[in-house]
Amino acid sequence: MVFASGTEATMFAESRPFHVAQHRLPAWKAVLPISGHARLLQPGRSTVAAPGLIVPPQLAHSCAATSPYIALFIDPWLLSPCPEPIPLGAGEVRHLLAALGTTGSEGPDTAVDLAAGYAELRKLTGRPAPLDPRVAHAVDLCTVRGPDLPIASIADEIGLSAPRLRALVRQDVGITLARLRRWGRLRNAIAGLADSTAALAAATAGFADQAHLTRTARDLIGRTPASLRRAEA
Repeated sequence: MVFASGTEATMFAESRPFHVAQHRLPAWKAVLPISGHARLLQPGRSTVAAPGLIVPPQLAHSCAATSPYIALFIDPWLLSPCPEPIPLGAGEVRHLLAALGTTGSEGPDTAVDLAAGYAELRKLTGRPAPLDPRVAHAVDLCTVRGPDLPIASIADEIGLSAPRLRALVRQDVGITLARLRRWGRLRNAIAGLADSTAALAAATAGFADQAHLTRTARDLIGRTPASLRRAEA
């Protein structure tokens, strides 16, 4: 397991095939198998299979990669909206992997170029509309710089009521501020798994306990912290 995080994207990669259970991720996801295919299944619909896939935020689905793979996660406001999964051809996957700096058959190391990977994804999905500056400031505080700040305090800082802020975020981003905060905390917890126990990573990231972290991981990424630690080991 390799994990990396930057301003434009978060990545984890595994040197083996893997399947994740049904989940709803509040971010874009690009699944880039190194030498195989990606498969996606939505409830009540046929399986989508392609050399790679871009999955829009909040889509209920399970997915799998048939080879070592890279998964890129992009915040929902950083790509142009699209309601359906986007299949990628083999050439598009190669361009994305090359932009990331992946040349080996088992995936990247932590020096992966996330900014270049994001730039390639934006070519495929289009330039997003700019966020309302108040919304941009709120989601930055809530998910990165001040994840423990009460939403009412964030609203006060930008001169809005808490209900108005929640409504603006839902309007501009399509996802509730509370759910975006859960995603930000989960990213922090996953990053902490490399150097600590799941219980300590949960506490450091702001979860009530390890069970809360596990429930959140299953809901948002379709797997457990234990599976991430086993892959890492």
